[in-house]
Amino acid sequence: MTENNNIKYEFLSEDPNAKTLPIMVALIIGAFFAILNETLLNIALTTLMAEFDITLSTVQWVATGFMLVMAIVIPVSPLLMGWFTTRQLFIGTMVTFLIGTVVAAFAPTFSVLLLGRMIQAIGTGLIMPIMFNVFLLIYPPHKRGKIMGIVGLVIMFAPAIGPTLSGVIVEYFGWRFLFIFVMPFTVFSILFALKYLVNITEITKPKIDWISLVYSTIGLGATIYGFSHAGESADGFMTPSVFIPIIIGLIGILLFVLRQFKLDEPLMDLRVFKFPMFAHAVVLFVIIIMMMFASELILPVFMQGPMGLTAAAAGLLLLPGSLLNGAMSPFMGALFDKVGPKVMMIPATIVLAVTMFMFSNLTADTPQWVIIAGFMLIMLSVSATMMPAETNGLNQLPKHLYPHGTAVVSTLQPLAGAIGVSVFIGLLNSRQQSYLEGAANPESEAAMTAAMVSGVEFVYFLIFIIALIAVVMSFFVYRAKPIEDLVPAPVKKDNN
Repeated sequence: MTENNNIKYEFLSEDPNAKTLPIMVALIIGAFFAILNETLLNIALTTLMAEFDITLSTVQWVATGFMLVMAIVIPVSPLLMGWFTTRQLFIGTMVTFLIGTVVAAFAPTFSVLLLGRMIQAIGTGLIMPIMFNVFLLIYPPHKRGKIMGIVGLVIMFAPAIGPTLSGVIVEYFGWRFLFIFVMPFTVFSILFALKYLVNITEITKPKIDWISLVYSTIGLGATIYGFSHAGESADGFMTPSVFIPIIIGLIGILLFVLRQFKLDEPLMDLRVFKFPMFAHAVVLFVIIIMMMFASELILPVFMQGPMGLTAAAAGLLLLPGSLLNGAMSPFMGALFDKVGPKVMMIPATIVLAVTMFMFSNLTADTPQWVIIAGFMLIMLSVSATMMPAETNGLNQLPKHLYPHGTAVVSTLQPLAGAIGVSVFIGLLNSRQQSYLEGAANPESEAAMTAAMVSGVEFVYFLIFIIALIAVVMSFFVYRAKPIEDLVPAPVKKDNN
């Protein structure tokens, strides 16, 4: 592997005769089923409550606990990439995911099921940084858009079909088959990787800073926990069980950030933010994630409330948009390689902002086709913005910062999602309550419907304002090229 600033991108591998396609296939198969598993269990929560005789606040830990573990393990990924080969890390990750799947499938109690889910989350949290890092190493910048577009298809298509697929499995086979179904594909991914996956990354064995691990665990874990529970109480963020974890988490994150700049070998090298297009991409990525996660939650609530649709019908109305996002991701990636980010992002963010403004005028009588078309426009805009922005930002990083850049982006996804959902749902509830306080008959169905409409309109208008920020940012993006000398790679001391 070359060590000078003029990186040879053709193939950075221990085996110069190795092919990139089998490596890509091995990683994508594993990632698809790991990410599919994130949403596969959501529709079975009611079934699990009856099966184990537990409450909603207890069963939701299969989702909250999963997200917490992911947020904790992702920052450790750069460290693991420095200590283990690509083969060791990927196969170890998928074996861990398989163990968690087996434990969950045959869990006799809810506690064992939760343990299995958390073991699964370790594998799911690590697979994305590993995949991003390997793809950055084996593909040159001018080809990464298309590859990242394929990754975007995996990221979006898997969660999109998760609820539909799980509904069929739960109804005809039972909830345990949600895990049993995943097992053979996970085993295939492991066997395929054993045969075709070669070592890509370089073993550097960076120093393990245990204090940073503690800070990141407390910071991210407590922050996501607090924001995830903000909508469970009428007091929202004023509930001690919400604001205390958030405060503790933010202090932990601050201590983690400050410590990283003091270390010669940081756990997560935050100097990636010195690269302007990476910093630009992260801000835009967080904005898009917050808007997307909020829409995916608020729209079903609105459709099942004022519009009077069933949960199944609401899910089907959103399915075309999610599928469109996944289907268009490879195309958007290839387009990014040809025309660059600005040509794509300016029209995409404008369409996104216009659609959010349109949704700020939703009523109980809004035709269903408007919801379908609007959500399709949102997801189409996301596919033309999020992955191209992320690819462009990562393209500017020098090779030794790839693991840290991918870890930063992967860490921010669940964090931004949790914050976006809790903040917008909190504002929705607050607006509803304010409306009902001024209503003549607050308990009437008409008042409840009007309150929900008022809340949704208010939240989408705020999202529209945030979307305008994305529009402005899109005018300042440019095609990034690798910068190898802004942040030099750590120099190991030569004992000779």
